[in-house]
Amino acid sequence: MKVEMLIAGKKIGAIAGAAFERKDPVTGETASIAPAARSADVDRAVDAASAAFAGWSQTGPGIRRTILLKAAELLEARAADFVAVGIAETGATGPWIGFNVHLGAGILREAAAMTTQIKGELIPSDKPGTLAMAIRQPVGVLVGMAPWNAPVILGIRAVAMPIACGNTVVLKASEMCPRLHLMIAEVLQEAGLPDGVINVVTHSTEDAPEVVTRLIEHPKVKRINFTGSTRVGKIIAETAAKHLKPVLLELGGKAPMVILADADLDAAVNAAAFGAFMNQGQICMSTERIIVEDAIAESFVVKFAAKAASLSFGNPRDHVVLGSVIDRRTVVRLDSLIQDAIAKGATLITGAVSDSTIMPATVVDKVTPEMRLFFEESFGPVVCLVRAKDADEAIDLANNSAYGLSSSIFTQDVRHGLELAKRLEAGICHINGPTVHDEAQMPFGGVKASGYGRFGGDAGLNEFTELRWITIEDPKQHYPF
Repeated sequence: MKVEMLIAGKKIGAIAGAAFERKDPVTGETASIAPAARSADVDRAVDAASAAFAGWSQTGPGIRRTILLKAAELLEARAADFVAVGIAETGATGPWIGFNVHLGAGILREAAAMTTQIKGELIPSDKPGTLAMAIRQPVGVLVGMAPWNAPVILGIRAVAMPIACGNTVVLKASEMCPRLHLMIAEVLQEAGLPDGVINVVTHSTEDAPEVVTRLIEHPKVKRINFTGSTRVGKIIAETAAKHLKPVLLELGGKAPMVILADADLDAAVNAAAFGAFMNQGQICMSTERIIVEDAIAESFVVKFAAKAASLSFGNPRDHVVLGSVIDRRTVVRLDSLIQDAIAKGATLITGAVSDSTIMPATVVDKVTPEMRLFFEESFGPVVCLVRAKDADEAIDLANNSAYGLSSSIFTQDVRHGLELAKRLEAGICHINGPTVHDEAQMPFGGVKASGYGRFGGDAGLNEFTELRWITIEDPKQHYPF
């Protein structure tokens, strides 16, 4: 399907007339054809957002709330369309895209609720006759960059709170799902968002460096939020730093799930399977390392292997648990990680790579820090099992990673679990829950190579507003000279 960018409320192609094709990873057929933007197209989008800022920033919270709530309704009403496009562009299963729509609507409703929560405070001043205030104001033009793996959730998250705060935005759509990201803007526009408040730029893989650089460097762009790989996140942070522009980065992960000897094994198995294999393991929070105390390791392995082997896989248009990964390169990379681990003493328990983009749930046991699979983000349906002699070693192994986004601990001693959670180097920890979990109102983000800054709730308000100090003073105040 041929699509167009959205700039200043109008559907348009790239200035140069170029376009690129996104193919269905399962069938190989064309899923979408989108404009291949360059720097000049970025300038049009940013200028449109800048022109819309004056009016939108002065729009009352009631109107902003009404539009965002309406958008949530329209999004849910178009769920079937989003599912069809999502399967074609990303190879994900229908239930995963459907969940994206569900949580995306929740993010819009949470952003709507926050429009009246942008507050300031009065601060006592030592200066006689002075009223001192700290107030939060919209920033201006913000850029949101969203990935393909949770396309509706992360596309909406990139723009909803910034818009709720009175900013205008340019959404850089992923080249893997340009149609899906454009549909988000269509929903917001249909809900009544004024022209130019949201603009969408699409680009080819080859033109990504030029487009991203121009989006960051454009003088009218004030802040950037990016969700994606750590490799690209570092480039974005470095580029933004040259212009002293704040960036919110939600990057890669290598989420550990620590299972202590007293854990409910059946509950841990279910949580581990969900965390490792939901959306084929292509979630930043996916469970990639299961760290089990030796005392229960063998029992857990038997149960978990059986669970993983039972998960259906195949064409995402069928009734399966695991659909397709995003492209063939993913499978080749996963095979390299698996073979490296086996060569160094690990054991393939169940699953394997395939000659397509569809893989079964794959479990590699007895993985150690000497293996690439222990450290490198797999971002696919492969999880490694790591043995630990006790809880302290388990935490040390969990922290032995460049990443620090999500984590999980299973234990029936909740007090002990809370103590251990505080020692984990991760922005998120769930005790007796899976590593994959998100709610619109929570402060979502990581540490270390998983990025910095937080989406959601009050933390999100802080990211997308400017805190200012304003005083009202006595004009006849005394001066020393």
